[in-house]
Amino acid sequence: MGDVVSAHLDESRRQMITARTGGVMKEFSDVYEQQYAVALFNSVRFEIEGGGGAQSQLLHRKDPLAGRSIFSGNLFQHLEENRKFRNRFVSVPNSYNISLYESKAAHDRGLHPKTTINCAGYKALASLEEYMELINNSLPGIKAKVGRDPFIKSATQFPLILWHPYARHYYFCVMTEKEQKKWHAVLQDCVRHSNNGLPEEFTVQTPAFTDAVRLYRQAKGHYGTWDMMCGEPPQILANLVMETLHPELRNVIGPRLKGKMQQRQRNWMLISDALYRQVLAQTTGQYDALVDTCESQKCQLDARLRTDMDQIITSKEHVSNKIRALVLPKAEKTLRSNVQPYISSILEALMDPTSRGFSEVRDVFFRELVEISKNSLNGGGKEKLGDHMERLSMLAFHPVKMQSCYEKVEQLNLEGLQQRFDVSNPSVFVSRAQILMREQMDNAVYTFEQLLNQSLEAQGDDDMCKTIQRCQDRVLKKYDYDSSTVRKKFFREALLQIIIPYMLQQLSPSFSSELPRFKELIFEDFSRFLLVENMFEEVVLQSVSKDIMMAVKEAAVQRRHNLYRDSIILTNSDPNLHLLGEDSQVDWAAKFGGDEIEGPEGVGNIEGGGSTSRRRQVVSMIQLDGVPLPYESCLEVPGVDLIPEEGPEVSEAKEDDDEKEEEEDEEEEEEEEEVFGQLDDPKSPDSVYEIRDLINPVVEMVVPVPVSEENVSQETDGTEPTISIITLEDGVQEDVTHVTTIVEDVPRKSPRDKSSTQSLLQHLKGNGRKKADTEHQEETAIKNAIEEIEIAVQEDDSERIAESDCELSPKPLLATDSSSNGDSGFQSPTSEGLDEGEPQPITNGLNGEDKIIDPVEVEVTVA
Repeated sequence: MGDVVSAHLDESRRQMITARTGGVMKEFSDVYEQQYAVALFNSVRFEIEGGGGAQSQLLHRKDPLAGRSIFSGNLFQHLEENRKFRNRFVSVPNSYNISLYESKAAHDRGLHPKTTINCAGYKALASLEEYMELINNSLPGIKAKVGRDPFIKSATQFPLILWHPYARHYYFCVMTEKEQKKWHAVLQDCVRHSNNGLPEEFTVQTPAFTDAVRLYRQAKGHYGTWDMMCGEPPQILANLVMETLHPELRNVIGPRLKGKMQQRQRNWMLISDALYRQVLAQTTGQYDALVDTCESQKCQLDARLRTDMDQIITSKEHVSNKIRALVLPKAEKTLRSNVQPYISSILEALMDPTSRGFSEVRDVFFRELVEISKNSLNGGGKEKLGDHMERLSMLAFHPVKMQSCYEKVEQLNLEGLQQRFDVSNPSVFVSRAQILMREQMDNAVYTFEQLLNQSLEAQGDDDMCKTIQRCQDRVLKKYDYDSSTVRKKFFREALLQIIIPYMLQQLSPSFSSELPRFKELIFEDFSRFLLVENMFEEVVLQSVSKDIMMAVKEAAVQRRHNLYRDSIILTNSDPNLHLLGEDSQVDWAAKFGGDEIEGPEGVGNIEGGGSTSRRRQVVSMIQLDGVPLPYESCLEVPGVDLIPEEGPEVSEAKEDDDEKEEEEDEEEEEEEEEVFGQLDDPKSPDSVYEIRDLINPVVEMVVPVPVSEENVSQETDGTEPTISIITLEDGVQEDVTHVTTIVEDVPRKSPRDKSSTQSLLQHLKGNGRKKADTEHQEETAIKNAIEEIEIAVQEDDSERIAESDCELSPKPLLATDSSSNGDSGFQSPTSEGLDEGEPQPITNGLNGEDKIIDPVEVEVTVA
């Protein structure tokens, strides 16, 4: 593959790339130096004059992810070298740069990662179909046919892909759908964080850079939003170079690529990645040098500004009035005819999904607080409260928990407006709204932590549930106000980002030739701080701002999206609240003596190597049932369980289902006991005799018969060997080897002749055969049993002496069914009609003699 890159990116072509990149950077540097002085002027003026919007009601913490890591686990990564998937340990620290290690042991030892991915400009995909749609547009005239196999095949059904228009693509896969959803949310959060623009705390560098990029692109004829304005400044500048260089080289190199379609696509991606890395290395070095040059002049420019600030402001207002008089008439005409009719529709398209997303943030936060309140009511104690608060503290940075909020905003659609106002992709506004939602969630959580901590220190642990409820109500009220303020600001900025480029595109051709003459009105000493191009844009901005402010104000009055009116200002509503923000973050685990929830060693390594500090992890691991541990893509890490993946509703539903199942099982057991009686649990045999009984089952038949004084029993205890065969009800024939007789004495009632064991055996054999032959033979057996009972009744009708009771062993081999009264297979079904508890005599019946035998226990051994 390296030969393909070197063949198409030879030394001469690399020199051409370096020259093109240097040319872009030279033009950009000139614009940046101009905008740096303007941004410094605006920063110093704002510092002197003050101003700003409404004060935030919620507290804001400076470094919420200090001492934290986001996620870590195992993924299967596709390696380009051998085109196979290899298991890798993945760590996502609080920098959101993805680090891939050979194994978890290598990560724990602090070794350098195999690969580190900066997700700026990437898209996280979860299907090969979506990926192939993007790949088919990579080379002109080369598209895969429908149903054609892609050049990359996932090892499982759950792929994860990081796609970039210029840089290398990364392919992963996991074992289950649950893992795929979790990892996809984590990857999306990494992309979202990396695309979050430039830090606002740099009040000079950030506005200077953004204005320089915008003016550079406008000079090239590119107005409107730009979806590659993401990442660090060197990455944005590399994207700026690739915006024109990439398609040119693609048109030159693409037709020269050889091989099948999949091979050409693969080769072009390798060439594109090498091209991007070369450009990025050059923009990084030149941008750092540019910043150093401007920063070295900052002190001198700042001193001049503070000395001549009043004169500079007066000069700017004078020139701005001149430009306004020239531009305003045509600007208002363009605004009325081409912009005003669409403001309400654009605003509605922005407000609906954004408001639903912020409402979902409130609901997620409320559900977490309800769970904490339930814990306090159930007597969870301080340690349990500390665990819940540890989970709550990182709620805003938990991508799985926040996914439902983010999905609401992803429904934002500007179709029909994108072409008119040159909006390349609504993803710019979606990402910005999601970042604002995360910030508001973290502010709400942090404010709740501070209020609860203060209340517990003042009131103690008495009635903790009411304390939590009071803090919850205060925070939710503040969240509603801040949410309204943030959303209105977001709507105004989004409308300006959509409308201003369109207005500039319509007005610039008409005034570009007339603007240079206004430079003569600016003093030379102030010319670095006052640029005619910037003042022209400010005039256009002011002409549009009035209509935008009015549209947002009308939407707030309608109260359709829970927006506060501008007249409602909560100033110093809680004067002691911001004093709490000066305190450090509450360590709930240490405060309540619970075990601190920590991640594995080295998880918190920010840049991927050399650190062995222990950091707590935001997203907990998952251990899936039924999947072997070595092939898990998300390995369980002991002690890493900050935020449960299932909400309280899901947990409660599962508990309810378990209770219902237990109740059903208890009802079934009671029904079985009613029908079959109390059953003993099966146990293993404890002796050799029990094993023999399992091999040679024994059927017992107990016949209690009284013995008269005149006729003493002639039967004695003993076992008589016999060879016979009986046929059970299911037709199976069993051999009988022994008949054991046991004689017991009971009070006698009347003299009876005794039946022999041989006659009982003959009766057993005859009964079994009749039942096994046909269904009609069962009726014959019933009649025989009735005759036997009648013979016994003839001797003494008024007195029933004995009862026939047949007991089975735990595993009976008898063919007859047991009745509900516990009758055995030896007993006739007609016995159900007799009164229970009254003993019935049984006679021999087989030889016709009417004599009653002594109490005999007959054991029939079936071989």
